[in-house]
Amino acid sequence: MSTFLEPKFLLTLILMGTIVYITYLTKRSATASDYFVGGRSFGWFTNGSAIGGDYLSAATFLGIAGLTYQLGYDGAYYAFCFSIGLTLLAIFVAGPLRRFGAYTVADFLAYRFHSRRARLAAVAVVLAISGFYAAPQLLGAAQILSMFFGTSYEFGIIFTCSVMIFYVGIGGMKGTTLNQALELWIRLGAFLLMVGAAIWGGLHYQDILASINEFKGTITGTASFTSDGKDIPFDGSVWTGTGNYFPSFWQTISMTIGLSLGTIGLPHILLRFYTNPSAKAARRSALMAIGIASAFFLFAVYLGVVGRSIFLNGNADPAVMKDLIAGGNNMVVPSTAQALGGEWLLGLVIAGAFAAVFSNLSGLFIASSGALAHDLYATFFRKNITEKERVIAGKASIIVLGVLYGILGLMVKEASIGHLVALAFTVAASTFTPIFILGIWWRGMTEKGAIAGLVLGLVSSMYMIFFKTTLPEFMQFNVPGIITVPIGFLSVYIVSKLDRKVPSDVNEFMKQVHSKESEAA
Repeated sequence: MSTFLEPKFLLTLILMGTIVYITYLTKRSATASDYFVGGRSFGWFTNGSAIGGDYLSAATFLGIAGLTYQLGYDGAYYAFCFSIGLTLLAIFVAGPLRRFGAYTVADFLAYRFHSRRARLAAVAVVLAISGFYAAPQLLGAAQILSMFFGTSYEFGIIFTCSVMIFYVGIGGMKGTTLNQALELWIRLGAFLLMVGAAIWGGLHYQDILASINEFKGTITGTASFTSDGKDIPFDGSVWTGTGNYFPSFWQTISMTIGLSLGTIGLPHILLRFYTNPSAKAARRSALMAIGIASAFFLFAVYLGVVGRSIFLNGNADPAVMKDLIAGGNNMVVPSTAQALGGEWLLGLVIAGAFAAVFSNLSGLFIASSGALAHDLYATFFRKNITEKERVIAGKASIIVLGVLYGILGLMVKEASIGHLVALAFTVAASTFTPIFILGIWWRGMTEKGAIAGLVLGLVSSMYMIFFKTTLPEFMQFNVPGIITVPIGFLSVYIVSKLDRKVPSDVNEFMKQVHSKESEAA
């Protein structure tokens, strides 16, 4: 079979062609509203799909099943934490944020306190979170290209950044939203086919779970793929137990806080609620995203168990066994797809993995572009900028971000995708989450309190991530949410209480974000 007629090439090329076509159709962005928030024209179904596409990144598409495959019940716990986050977002933030209405995340702080300093602090946090989140997405894309198409890691980073510059730079929020919605359904379709193939093949959950639990010994046929030439040992009773991966109760609580509250502070997710035409549509979008994510996580956990069962049987295609060992846990979904449905299902999963990378990265690019072009350039350097110039600045910032994120991607070649994403969630939970929760629901928040929360939340989370070993042992958390999130909340509260300079129009602001009269705003 000719190389380009192989399913993995063919389906990936179809995905690329569709992205180019949608981008071409949506290339006209006459105003800043068109470019940054899609003209606020997307209904709950399209935006709910796009939020799902934004949230279910490559780390989620490949990572949840991979963590379950590797850790058993402990891995499935990650899905639980992610699900909590979307629910909290829908309850406390989605509707009020849309009633407020703006272009960027930093607009919220700037208008809430009439403060350029608060806007500047928010820009720094947006760029920090987006950089943390973009690096593992690029890492995942480069690994997929390297493993299934034989390219170098460096080529994978450059290729993905180039696609993003075209995709987001030309299409803006309109093209990004439609592509994200399409890409979400590609991933969900791939998972549905895999689940159907597994059930059709007799891999029923309770049965394979029982067989995994009973397994103890070495896995036949794995010796030729290991560096020491020995078959891999496996203890099923440990895998089906709990508490083996998390070294302590407090480590588990810390990760739960970081992952579940982090969703509320992710700038590319928050930005999506500005694109709805009303607060009601924003809430429906969030509820739809919760439904999609819940189904997605359920399938991912099941497929992780299926992957482990196939691996333990030891009779899969040698190429599949090799990929499960050499590719690590991140590649369990493609390998399981190949075992269940051959080259065509593998091709669809690879296209789905690229869709996950592109979808999540495009959200990060558009959020960061708004921070650079709208919040920084148009506010601090060109105050009288026209609508057309604002759009041009947004497109130019995409090129800058493509270069910056590409450098970050090259720097994390040996890093863990799942861990980097967990750290991005922790930074978000320690900075924007206190700001949006307290800013929306507490009248007493002041400008200095907000800035203190952002700065101390960012500095404390960064320090505990990068300089963990300098801290006492009891403070060395893998995901330090248990310390840094309270620091963020307490900084806002304490400094606001000391400052007491609440904006004079706080009552009007609260009425705008909570009143039913603003429902259709």
